[in-house]
Amino acid sequence: TPSPLSQTSRTNQANDMSNAETAVIKTDKGNIEIAFYAKEAPKTVQNFVQKAKSGFYNNLIFHRVEDWVIQGGDPLGNGTGGGSMPVEFNNKPFVEGSVGVASRGDGKVQNDSQFFIVKTNAQFLNGKYTNFGIVTKGMDVVSKIAIGDKILGITVQ
Repeated sequence: TPSPLSQTSRTNQANDMSNAETAVIKTDKGNIEIAFYAKEAPKTVQNFVQKAKSGFYNNLIFHRVEDWVIQGGDPLGNGTGGGSMPVEFNNKPFVEGSVGVASRGDGKVQNDSQFFIVKTNAQFLNGKYTNFGIVTKGMDVVSKIAIGDKILGITVQ
């Protein structure tokens, strides 16, 4: 279970999101609810929302699972797929539950489909990856995800 401090931190970051859309990632292990940083990463959020609404993520897998992160959204399922788009760095710190975009780390482009959720404070990612949302419910589900688990679908509200 997350510490009260990290829960408060996630809640406060989510409260900064006036009128932002949210998404629910459906998995066999439960749902993960995300609030978007639409103001800080508008193109990234728009891209993710469009892909989610089109069904792009349906049945793709989480191909990377480590102590500190889960990653999915690769159409090839191995970490090499997806297109590219410009990065949108912002001042949102990578705390437990932050949702970021995979990148080769060149500071110019990021993947247009692969996303990750950090399971711990990961501020070493600050300024190197686009932070475009925060988990508001379902960190217990994030911690249960294993390599190969499917994204059944993503709904956007």
